[in-house]
Order: sequence, then structure tokens, then C-alpha cells
Amino acid sequence: MSQLRLLPSWLGAQASRLLAAHGVQRFSWYSRSSGPPATFPSSKVGGGSSYMEEMYFAWLENPQSVHKIRGHHVAQLDPLGILDADLDSFVPSDLITTIDKLAFYDLREADLDKEFQLPTTTFIGGSENTLSLREIIRRLENTYCQHIGLEFMFINDVEQCQWIRQKFETPGVMQFSSEEKRTLLARLVRSMRFEDFLARKWSSEKRFGLEGCEVMIPALKTIIDKSSEMGIENVILGMPHRGRLNVLANVIRKDLEQIFCQFDPKLEAADEGSGDVKYHLGMYHERINRVTNRNITLSLVANPSHLEAVDPVVQGKTKAEQFYRGDAQGKKVMSILVHGDAAFAGQGVVYETFHLSDLPSYTTNGTVHVVVNNQIGFTTDPRMARSSPYPTDVARVVNAPIFHVNADDPEAVMYVCSVAAEWRNTFNKDVVVDLVCYRRRGHNEMDEPMFTQPLMYKQIHRQVPVLKKYADKLIAEGTVTLQEFEEEIAKYDRICEEAFGRSKDKKILHIKHWLDSPWPGFFTVDGEPKSMTCPATGIPEDMLTHIGEVASSVPLEDFKIHTGLSRILRGRADMTRKRTVDWALAEYMAFGSLLKEGIHVRLSGQDVERGTFSHRHHVLHDQEVDRRTCVPMNHLWPHQAPYTVCNSSLSEYGVLGFELGYAMASPNALVLWEAQFGDFHNTAQCIIDQFISTGQAKWVRHNGVVLLLPHGMEGMGPEHSSARPERFLQMSNDDSDAYPAFTQDFEVRQLYDCNWIVVNCSTPASYFHVLRRQILLPFRKPLIIFTPKSLLRHPEAKSSFDQMVSGTSFQRVVPEDGAAAQAPGQVRRLIFCTGKVYYDLVKERSSQGLDEQVAITRLEQISPFPFDLIKREAEKYPGAELVWCQEEHKNMGYYDYISPRFMTILGRARPIWYVGRDPAAAPATGNRNTHLVSLKKFLDTAFNLQAFEGKTF
Repeated sequence: MSQLRLLPSWLGAQASRLLAAHGVQRFSWYSRSSGPPATFPSSKVGGGSSYMEEMYFAWLENPQSVHKIRGHHVAQLDPLGILDADLDSFVPSDLITTIDKLAFYDLREADLDKEFQLPTTTFIGGSENTLSLREIIRRLENTYCQHIGLEFMFINDVEQCQWIRQKFETPGVMQFSSEEKRTLLARLVRSMRFEDFLARKWSSEKRFGLEGCEVMIPALKTIIDKSSEMGIENVILGMPHRGRLNVLANVIRKDLEQIFCQFDPKLEAADEGSGDVKYHLGMYHERINRVTNRNITLSLVANPSHLEAVDPVVQGKTKAEQFYRGDAQGKKVMSILVHGDAAFAGQGVVYETFHLSDLPSYTTNGTVHVVVNNQIGFTTDPRMARSSPYPTDVARVVNAPIFHVNADDPEAVMYVCSVAAEWRNTFNKDVVVDLVCYRRRGHNEMDEPMFTQPLMYKQIHRQVPVLKKYADKLIAEGTVTLQEFEEEIAKYDRICEEAFGRSKDKKILHIKHWLDSPWPGFFTVDGEPKSMTCPATGIPEDMLTHIGEVASSVPLEDFKIHTGLSRILRGRADMTRKRTVDWALAEYMAFGSLLKEGIHVRLSGQDVERGTFSHRHHVLHDQEVDRRTCVPMNHLWPHQAPYTVCNSSLSEYGVLGFELGYAMASPNALVLWEAQFGDFHNTAQCIIDQFISTGQAKWVRHNGVVLLLPHGMEGMGPEHSSARPERFLQMSNDDSDAYPAFTQDFEVRQLYDCNWIVVNCSTPASYFHVLRRQILLPFRKPLIIFTPKSLLRHPEAKSSFDQMVSGTSFQRVVPEDGAAAQAPGQVRRLIFCTGKVYYDLVKERSSQGLDEQVAITRLEQISPFPFDLIKREAEKYPGAELVWCQEEHKNMGYYDYISPRFMTILGRARPIWYVGRDPAAAPATGNRNTHLVSLKKFLDTAFNLQAFEGKTF
């Protein structure tokens, strides 16, 4: 569809006059609108010019005389015939939609039969070089002004534009064989009769049916068929709830009885999770593609009601599957994302995800996006839902072609989908298919749309279903008979009825049957861990030494590094010789040792290559050769697993979702996302709330993604201080009131039962061990680590090799090991704390000479709460007051989480007193002096042994 740049304008004297009047030199112009920029020589005026030139000159004289240069208005996209898909009913006056429009070009009806030479930029001629004007107009109208509207001229690549023109302009390209038409009809039958069956059986149930866009099922199957034909073996899909059950049934091919039994209110839940509503569930299935007779693996990723949140998750999973297959060009694995029109335009994560599409460490080599354009969002009219003409305009930012198509023309839809699959395979770029359709019912089956869209729904109620339209067409042309059509319907109805009968035998719902990312061989056949033990996490000293030596070197010859970096590397070498590590070196050793064991490590986030605090430096840059880099971590061992470290775009929501998806693909990888500062995770809260903390409970989806969140009150203001630990702890699922049984496997069993692990390491060795434990556990849980800032260079925050060698392990609690521990009966106060504040407490204790009277115990693992070790510590100091000290404000941090758990351990016989900053609205002060005053105040209280005398709890 285009501005039909069919004819030259008569520049001649008028053009010269305009140019002279405005003192404008003549430029060479090209069109940024859609459609062919064909320029045809005028039969009336010698020489020629482009349509765009005429528009420009007219604009110079009168800007109001020129339309917005968009010709999609005249395409017949809306099945209802009542709306304009681009929110604009204006039809530009220069488009030749009727004979009387010829006068705009100073032409008459007699000129329609004159022959014109066709330019090389158009394919409408096929094998012909000249066509009459009448035929030119007819062919261009057939290409661009019927049921398909194309947007591609914004793409700044001539080859790609010409490829699209050829696919749509070439005469006869949209021809389907009788067999293809019959297959399409059968798929439409299944799509529509599935919805009809659900409506008959469960008329009062929400199911978010696909009525009004039933063509989506054959559309998706066409994309998959064509992709399979071109070599794709694995397709990963993400989609919202509308039509999801239909996709599960007729695209993924989930057993119908397992879908139908979900509607049974008496179906009991199995004990593996809390589950989710049926239209959120995912699925993984390997099958034969019946069209290509090739194996195909289909995965529909489970997702919440938060529309578009699944987009980056799908992309991350796709990227990982490509990585593990060595599929660098995306020729074996691809993704398909289904969107709603309102969400595609309204949700910012769509934009974030698009901007990952061509980044080296995030690209999936092209995604096919299918927009189910209902022309409504719940009850909101499109004119109130977006400012852009189309809901798909966001795709323009990455030069993705956009194919609008009337969803009531199944053959046009199939052709567009086939071209979209070819485009993705040819150019490794995203493409959008906009299915302009309608929603036959309300937002859900219980909703009344006539309240807010009365005229639209009056038309919808009169609308003939697409299945009947297409069946009538095929019957009329003799492709099928009425009897064959009715038999196809009856056959699928029988399939549904038989499955419904079998579904009544289902008594228990097993969520694991809906798993979207199975890990074959990692668990037992029953989905249980193969053991409930965790090996020691230490490694041999020679391995520590070797990693330290590589971390302090430049493995490439003639590689000039920055002088400041040379100093950092010398410091690492010195620490290695002295058998000590700081945080950066401890991380290096954790990653490096896992790489030797065949574990792929991927670290992603903003500025992670260097590190926000210039401490990591995992990517070295040659100071004399542009873009020459070195990653020493990939030079540690022969045949090691690969290490990927990649600076991300300035996105949290999209990138964290991507890394979550990446971690879904395999348990044998350590996938980490680091926030630039800990509180930046709040723009990714949807991923944290809906996927990370609840994913296993809802979908039995194990995931070992690691979040590194820099945290600490250091006078840097309300932002850049707190990673909001209280939020993660509030969502932890361990019971504060349940006194646990301390069995031999208590630690591992507790980890297995939790929804995630929250730690705040106080030493580099602790950080080293918790990273290694994450992989050595016989299951996977999300790991939240509050990482340090000032401790990265704190002289006391170093660890010895002795704390990391073979036989050592992660300590959930680090007990007092100084003078106070030698005479616990003499200790008057036992302070529990976590993280950086430990160093402030130790310094203050020493300055006040209270080393023998005050013991300090650190919680490295906060959740799940180490009941057993805390009980042991409390009992060790029977005469001591118990204090919880934190640097965060009282209504933040850890106190509200640890307090009831301490009470459970102590049987409410002893109090746990709070020491820290007072409650506040903001996480930290912006005034440096106020910060220091409040720090001194709570440190004074911590070591004032009379502070709680006379107080009750």
C-alpha cells in the first residue's frame, strides 16, 4: 500500500517558478513513506521528477496543501469496515482512487490507455517492460490497496526494500494450490470449532477466546511451517492470554483432555506448587511438522497477566538455545511473539525488547511479531490508547517492516506470514504482522462491550465469521464441497467430545505437565532432585593461584592496556602471591573455577564489563587499536566453558527479563544480572514479582538466575544507597512462626523449599562460596545478592585462600571468633548484623574497648532464615542481651523479617532489640553530615550496655 507515485508531475515552468520564488536549489529526493518510489516519464512534459519532489514544492508554496505522505488509508484493512486502522479517515487527494483524480496530474481518461516504460525499481510488470497507465494503476492497487498494507520505505537499505517489493508486486505471487487452501480451511475449522466447543461446554467461564481473530492459528502454523522448511528446529513463543488455549491445542498440540480438565472446579491441585489460571500456562512439545515432515520443538512460555512482560523472557530463552546449539545465525532456533494492539503500543517493555534485537550479546537474529489488532484495548478506544497512527509504529525504531493485513482474508494472511518467515530467515531481522481483526466478545466472556463500544459491537454482531466466508469461497470455486466442509467440522467436533470424555477421568492437576522449559537429566523422572546434599564449595589452592595469575595478566601479545589498569593488575598479582583476595578477585575465582568445570557463565547488565565502581575489568581495551579487546577469563583453561560478559542497553525491565529467560534454558549455567545500583531493580519489579519470586510456585519452573544488587548506606543520597532488601524478604516464603525440625539435611531441605535465596555477604570468600554453591546445589533457585560498594576496596574486606580452598564451604552465619567467643559467659551483648555495617561495628567496638563484652555475629544468608545456626549462637551466650543492628532505616532493611523469626527461636522468652536508623520515607538522606550523625548515633546505642535497661518487649 502506498502513495501511488504513478506519474510525474509537470515540473516545467511551474517548478522553475517555485524554485526561483523561494531561492531553493533542486535536490534529489527519496520517499520515506511506504510503497514503491516509482517515477514514470511524463507523456506530456519532457524530463521527469519524483512524486516526492512535487509534494515538496507544493509544500513550499502552501504547507496545508500536502498530506502526511501516507497512503495506507485506501487499503481495506478493517474487517468491520467501520474504522481506519491508522486512526485517520483522511484520503489524500492525489491518490488515484477514481477517474476524476487524474486531473490532479493534468491527465485525462484517454491517457489511461497510453503505454509507459516501467522503472527498474518496480516489479509490477513481471516479464513486461511497459504497461498502460490503466494496468499500472490496477496492479499497484492490487498490491498496495486491497487487504494488505505495507510499511517498509523507512528502511534505509535498498536491497531489503527491493526484496519486499518483489515479494508483493510480482504478478501472481499470491497463488495457492488446492491442497494449500484445503489445509488452510481445516486449520480455520479447528481454530473456530475449538472456541465454539469451549463456549458450549463452559459458557460462564473466562477463557479469553480468539473469536474474531481465528485466523491467528493458521497464521502461526504458516510461520512455523515456512520456518521449518528453511531449517528451523526449535520455535519459542510468547503471547498474552487471548487465544492462548487455542494455541496450546492447535499449534503446540497439547492434549485436549488436559486443557478441558482445567475447567473442572473439582480438579484437585497436586502439591508441587500453587499453580496458575489456565490461560497463563506454558507448554513444551516435540513433534513432527506435518507439512515439512521434520522434527520441530515448540515451547510456549508461561507468563502472567502483565501484558508484554514475557517478551524479553522469550528472547533470552531463544538466545540461550541458540548459544547452546552453536546457532550463531539463528538458523535452527527462532522466536515468535504475539501481541495485542493496545499493549504493543502502550507497554514500554516492547520498546526495550526491540532495542535488544540487534545488540551482539542479545540478538536472536530476528523475531516474527504477530499483533492481534482487535482495534480496542479492554474498553479503551484506540484514539485514546495511543498517539501514533498505528499500534505497530514502535517497530519502526529498528527498521522492522510492518505488514498490515485484513484478518478476514485468510489467504492474504497466510501469504504475509510466509513472507515474514522468509524475511526473518533472509535478513535476520525482526518483522511485524499486524492482523487487523476484531474481538467478537468482550474483554472476557463475562464482559459486556456494548456499554462502551455500542456501534462497533452492533457491527460485530452482524459480522459473518471468517470460517463461513472462506468456506463459501472455496465451495464456490470448487476447491471443496459442502459435504467435505461439514465432514471436517464433524471430525474435529468428535475429537473434542472424545477428549472431553477422557478429561472427566482427570482428578488431579499436575502443573509439571505444563512445563515450558524442561531440563532433561537434571532431575529424576519424577522431577525431584537426584540428591539432597551440597558438596563443599572450596577449590584446590593451585586452581586459586592459576586463576589469580591469569586475572592479573594480559593473555594477548602486543596489547596496550591503560596505565591505571596496569596498576590494578599488579595489585591482583600481589594479592595472589600473598594468598588473599578482594571482592573482584574472589568473583574471578568463582567464575573461573566454574568455567573449568564446564559451566557456562554469563554476566549482563549496565557497565558490567568494567564494573560500575571500576573494580571488575573483565574486558580489557587496547589503548592503541580501536575496538580491540581481550577477555582474560576466556584464556584460563583448555576446553573451558565460554564466559560471556556484556554491557547491556540502559534497561532493567527488558534486560533482567532477558537474563531470566536465558537462565531458563539450562541448569548448567551461571547467569547473572547486575544492577548499576541496587535500587535500579525497581524498574524491573514486574519481572521480579511475576517471574522470579513466584515462577516455581505458579509454573513449577526452576530457575537459577542471580541478581547482583550493590547496596550500602554510604552518604550517597536516597538513590544509589538501598537495594531495598525489605522487598525481597517480604516476598520470601519461609514461615516466621514455624519452628523447624533441625534434621541432618536441614540446610539443603530449607533451600529446596524456599522460593529464592537472599544473601548479604560480608567477605569476598563468602561471595565466592555462594556463587559456587548456586551451581553445586542439586536444584536451582533464584539468588539475590546484596553486593558491596565501599567494601570493594576496604582494607579489612579481604579473605585468605585458607577460607576458599578445598573442604571449605559457604557459611550461612559467621559467628564471633574473637575474644568474646573465648569467654561467652562474660559477654553482655550479642549483636547480630549483616553486610557492611559489620565493619563499622568492629571498629567501634575496638575503639570502646568492648571486645570481650560484646560479640558480633554476621548473617550471610538472610533468607531462608538460618534458624539452626541462630539458635546455636543465642544459646552460646545465655547471659547476653540480643541486638539486631542494621544501617538501614527501621521500616526498611531486615528488621521486620528477622524479628518474628528470632521470637520463634527464643520462644518469646528473650527480646531482640533494634539498633539502627529511625523509620523514614526515603531510604537514605541526601546530606552527608546527617548521614554521619545518624551513623554515630546508632553505633553509640549499639555499644551502650545500659541502652535497654528498664525496657520491656
